[in-house]
Amino acid sequence: MANFKAFLKRKNIEFSVKRYGIDALSAMAQGLFASLLIGTIISTLGTQLKIEILNTIGSYAKAATGPAMAVSVALALKAPPLVLFSMVAVGISANELGGAGGPLAVLFVSIIASEFGKAVSKETKIDIIVTPFITIAAGVLLSVSCAPYIGKAASWVGNIIMWATEQQPFLMGILVSATVGIALTLPISSAAICAALSLTGLAGGAALAGCCAQMVGFAVMSFKENKWGGLLSQGIGTSMLQMGNIVKNPKIWIAPIVTSAITGPVATCIFKLKMNGAAIASGMGTCGLVGQIGVYTGWVNDIANGSKAAITAFDWIGLVMISFILPAVLTYIFGEISRKIGWIKENDLKLDV
Repeated sequence: MANFKAFLKRKNIEFSVKRYGIDALSAMAQGLFASLLIGTIISTLGTQLKIEILNTIGSYAKAATGPAMAVSVALALKAPPLVLFSMVAVGISANELGGAGGPLAVLFVSIIASEFGKAVSKETKIDIIVTPFITIAAGVLLSVSCAPYIGKAASWVGNIIMWATEQQPFLMGILVSATVGIALTLPISSAAICAALSLTGLAGGAALAGCCAQMVGFAVMSFKENKWGGLLSQGIGTSMLQMGNIVKNPKIWIAPIVTSAITGPVATCIFKLKMNGAAIASGMGTCGLVGQIGVYTGWVNDIANGSKAAITAFDWIGLVMISFILPAVLTYIFGEISRKIGWIKENDLKLDV
């Protein structure tokens, strides 16, 4: 056992929730962003501006989704170069065979394939053959045997959430909004979760509401301490910057969470806000305005397939209210109440920005 532990340490193989559930998941979200999401945005611009080359660029970016995710996961696991490069083939197989649940299949398969590759890396004199062979063979075999079932399971869970949101938009609006919003601020990836579950429709709209409540909420609530730098870094960056302060004083999290529990059902019940663009955008909030672009992309797609007649003024009012105005106003109010009753003290929200 001691020798095995020493081997794992030498190979930098670490079985931990942080390594697989935080580092790998967050990296996978970046891979998704750098392929599917940015490709969708570019394609949307190409369609709207009638610039065909943008559609071409976007289509190639989207085609690289599987490899981008797999390489991102391997990089997070600190895989050596030959393993890293071999993950391209693994990503293609896992994403394609995983179907709608491709991102979750890629995460699972890439973790195992990367660790197998790391284990054999530089252990033989023909490393240039052995390492990529083991990495690719392990990944593709896992993809063939497991990815379809992982994809179906993820799709089933996502469909259940979306069905439940359609049936009970008020209760599920609260639950989805608060849960995904919390995930966005925690050091895990709300974007990857939404992508893995293919969370779109009303549920996607609720998820977007929760993320905006956290990002815009913290940005506005902490303006006294962090000024414009903090407003921008949290409002269009990430509310995860507050995680250290939350650990010190969890009560600072109450205002954004309560806000998300309000804006979620407002999104689902009043504005009927749907995310019919890329599922990953449901978990992005106002980060680079990706969530809002995703909603707009969905409107465009719905018009193209005939399920929506046109983008109305009410659509725009709903998107702006849910994304910016309600999170800012409500969290500011709840934040001021928290300050007055002593839950938030001076510099509790201070960032090093």
